Formats: sequence, C-alpha cells, structure tokens
Amino acid sequence: MSSTTPAVGADRMRWIALLTVSLAVSLIIVDSTIINVAIPKIVDELHITSTQVQWVQESYTLVFAALLLTLGSLADRIGRRRLLAIGVVIFVIASIVAALAPSGEALIASRVVQGVGGAIILPTSLAVLNATFQGRERGIAFAVWGSTIGGMAAVGPLLGGWLTEYYSWRWAFGINVPIGILILVGIIFVVRESRAAQPDRLDPVGALLSIVLFGSLVFGLIEGRTYGWWLSDTPPGFWTFDLSPIPFVFALTVIALVAFLLWGGVRRRRGLSSMVAPDLFAIGSFRGGNIVALIVSLGEFGIILSLPLWLQNVVGFGALGTGQVLLALAIGAFIASGLAGAFGSKFAPVWIVRAGILLEIVGLVVIALVITVDTPWWQTCIGLLIYGLGVGFATAQLTGVILVDVPVDRSGAASATQSTARQVGSALGIAILGTVLFTSLGTVLADRLPATMPANVRTQIVDAVVNSAGSAIASFDPASPEAVAAREAFSEATRASAFTAAGFLGVGLVATASLGRGRKRPANVSGSA
Repeated sequence: MSSTTPAVGADRMRWIALLTVSLAVSLIIVDSTIINVAIPKIVDELHITSTQVQWVQESYTLVFAALLLTLGSLADRIGRRRLLAIGVVIFVIASIVAALAPSGEALIASRVVQGVGGAIILPTSLAVLNATFQGRERGIAFAVWGSTIGGMAAVGPLLGGWLTEYYSWRWAFGINVPIGILILVGIIFVVRESRAAQPDRLDPVGALLSIVLFGSLVFGLIEGRTYGWWLSDTPPGFWTFDLSPIPFVFALTVIALVAFLLWGGVRRRRGLSSMVAPDLFAIGSFRGGNIVALIVSLGEFGIILSLPLWLQNVVGFGALGTGQVLLALAIGAFIASGLAGAFGSKFAPVWIVRAGILLEIVGLVVIALVITVDTPWWQTCIGLLIYGLGVGFATAQLTGVILVDVPVDRSGAASATQSTARQVGSALGIAILGTVLFTSLGTVLADRLPATMPANVRTQIVDAVVNSAGSAIASFDPASPEAVAAREAFSEATRASAFTAAGFLGVGLVATASLGRGRKRPANVSGSA
C-alpha cells in the first residue's frame, strides 16, 4: 500500500501543475483582452489617438509573436520551469509599470515588455505540459490549455470592466501582481523541471530578422491609414518625400522575409538549427495545423477590438456592462471546451476544429446582422454565445491536432512555432480589422454628415471621432446630426469588421482540408502521443 503513495502523490502534483500552468496562460491571455473595455477611459485620461489605441494592443501582440520562436527554443535549453518563472517575473514587473503609466507612450512601452514576458510564458507552458503528460492525459491537458485561451479571452473584458468602472483602468494591470505571485509559488513547488537532451543552438540573427519581418508588416498595416498607402498628406516629421513611407515599410517586410528564409537555409547547410525547423514542417499535421491556426487567428480575436468600442461609444454601455455582454463569449467557450473533451474519443479532433470554425463564422454573421445604433443587448449575446462555442471547440482541439505527432524532445520549438502562428495571425487580425474599422468609420461618417455642413467642420468632426476611437461621440448633443451620423457610421464600421473577420475564418475553414479526415483519439493510450 505504501509503495503506491508516492505515485499517487506524483499524479496529483501533475494535475496541480496543470492548474498552475493554466493560471499562467490565463494571466497573459486575460491581459491581451482586459484592456479593450478600458480603452475609452484610457483615451480620456491619457489623451491617446485611435492609432495609439491600436498600438496599445499591437505592441503587446507584436512583440509576443516576434519572440515566440526564439524563446520557445530557449526553454528546451535552460529548462522549461526556470524560463516559465522568468517570464512571469518579467510580466509582473511590466504590469506594475503599465499601471503607473503617465502617458500613452509609456503605456505602449510597458506593453512591449509585457509582450516579452508573454512570449516566454505561452510556448514554455505548452512545452511543460508536453513533457509532463503522455497519451490520453496529454490530450486532456492540451484541451484544458486550449480552452483556457478561448475562455479567458472573454473573461478579460468582464474583469477589466469591473475594475475600470469601480476602481480604475490602472487596476486592469495591477491585478496581475498578486496573481503572478501565486503562479510563481505554484511553479516553484509543483512544476517539474525538464529540458531537451540535445537542445537546438540559438539563432539571434534569425530572431532579429523575424522581429523586423513582423514589426514592419504590422506597422505598415496600422499606420497606412495615417501616413497614406501610397501618397502621403500627413507624413512623419522626418519624411520629406511625396511618396508615403508605407510602401518602403512593406518593401522592408519582403526583404526581411527573403533574408529570413535564406538565413535559415544557410544555418541548415552548416548543420545548425533554424528559427523554423523544416523537419517539423515535414510532419503533415504540424504543417497544416499551423497554417490553419494562423488564418483562423486573423478573424478570431480581432473582433474583440471593435465590439467593446461600439458597445460603449454607440450603444451606451459602461465598462462593466460591456464586460457582461462579452461574458456570453466566455460561457460559450467554456461549454464547448467541456464538450470537446467528451467528443474527443468519438470524433477525430480535426472535425471538432471544423465544427468550431463554422460556429465562429455563424456567430460573427449573427453579430454583424444585428448591429444597429440601438441593438438590444440580448441579440448581441446570441451571436457572441455561438461565437464562443466555436472558439471553445476550435481552440481546445487545434493545439492537439498540431502537436499530436511531434516528438517530446522537440516540444519547445514546436510549441513556440504553433504559438507564433496564432500570435502572428492575431496581430495581423487586430491590425487589419482595426484598419477596416477606423477607415470605414471615417468614410461612412463623411458621407453621412449633412451636405450643407462646411468642409472644414466636416473634417474636424470626422477626425475627432476617428482619432478618439469613437469616444468623441459622447461630447456631441445626442440629437445633433453629427451625433446621429457618428453612431450610424460606427455601427456600420463595426459590422464591416465583423464580416471581414468571418471572411478570414471562412478561409481558415477551407484550409482545414489540408488536415485530411484526421483520426480519433483512442479512449486509452499509453506512451507518448
């Protein structure tokens, strides 16, 4: 009897470790969405522009995506538990700086550092699970990890709304401190250390090229509407040409991409590892799954930028009310993640992923169709619930689909690659959908304003609404033509953003054809998955 006690204790510790890792993932995922409902308050207090609104989101996501590949491989080298703890410490320190930020620039800078911590935590957490669990239990752990991402993306706005309305938007960052300390205690006492027997050598040149690649691409997508896509009416102070700097930025993206691929080839010919391991992409499930993850992420979280702004600036909800509406997404995600685990032994995971993507598309179409200046809250909740069900099904199972055939000793690099695919997709989604939102807002509002209004007044109103991300609407007389036009324009712009997101998800659904019919996960599996 006593001989089984250590095994029982070790088994219990593994599941407590799963709880700790899931809490760490919750920290970074909640923080990627908690800021959304607080944006109007931040705009009012720090006087940031709509472009800075996008950068508050993108600075976090962009650094996240750019560093994932390097830091995932680093986990295999120096130890997954150690690096996970380092990531949590960096994230908590950056959260303190964000909570105390005196300006938009300082807030964006702190979000950059948060992105570094998040880029450490996300792939390392998945590598810890891949090394800790085997067989059927690994599938369960992946499902919990994936559903945490889907569910926490919606819990963030609710928590942020409560903190913003009753305390301050600064507590949306300050709350990370006690949670981070709790996670560190769990990492120290229940997470087992692991590392690869023969870790890949680091590739700092490849890391730098990836940062330039992703950074220039997202910068061009966000700043294009400010500086002009081709010719520039409002160039940056250092720019003296009539041609906008944006084409040059996109040219830099292409050059960085080519250099990144060529450098990877040079390293492989030297017998060294590259940032993107070709042997992993030789695995069909890994290759196809990453393509799907990137495309799906384009539409999956970008809509979370526009909805809170519309709910507060047009419909009239407060920060907490907005979070409560978005809670429907979390409820759907949690329900679906539980069902996905039960269905896992009956249906091939790839079919669960496809069902999830289809539900996401339906949910977004419902949201787009019901959006008006006075949409009842319950109609939006129906669409969000369906959308959340889709997120729960797709996110929980897609990780398992991607990593099912990856050897354990490559788990760090593989986890980082799939996380990078998701984050690059999210960054592009926020950039593209944000650009769709604000560009549509400016165009529609200019058309809706009375034709008799002087051109300079029309321009001032459009600039005020767009640059404030809609917050300026509250300063208008509610019955005035400009207030009516602004609310209608913001509703149409949000609708365009939702349809665009649904379009990306439709492409992602088609891309799942590359994953074939998949295979069912056996009810009981021993050994490595």
